[in-house]
Amino acid sequence: MKVILLTDIQGKGKKGQLAEVSEGYARNYLFPRKMASEANADALNAIKSQDEAKRRKAEQEKKAAAALSEKLKSTPVKIYAKAGAGGRLFGSVTTKEISEALKAQHGIELDKHKLAQDDPIKNFGTFEVKARLYPEITGTVYVIVAEA
Repeated sequence: MKVILLTDIQGKGKKGQLAEVSEGYARNYLFPRKMASEANADALNAIKSQDEAKRRKAEQEKKAAAALSEKLKSTPVKIYAKAGAGGRLFGSVTTKEISEALKAQHGIELDKHKLAQDDPIKNFGTFEVKARLYPEITGTVYVIVAEA
């Protein structure tokens, strides 16, 4: 019997997949526990339309990430910090500060967890910070640290 899984079932499949199970297993275990529904034409069409909607949404997110990546290249972020006698900053410039500066200066909202610093920024100058925008799309944020 073909069923559509409503939850992840170990050994059978993941939520939303079509699975072939025995009729007794479906009627006595899966259906009463609302873990699966019968695979009829309406249910199959519903799954197909949901998959299409997910694909379109992922495609839109990918396009938006690519556009944001291009926009980040042309928008340097200036951060002002205090420093000691040797030109070293008191503390360091964090991803939270970079994210807040992006929002304040350019109106770009970027979560601090998407920014990846190789080394902490502890000096004045220009630095590149990588931004993971989508699984295969990364951008570069140029950060200019100046004396306050």
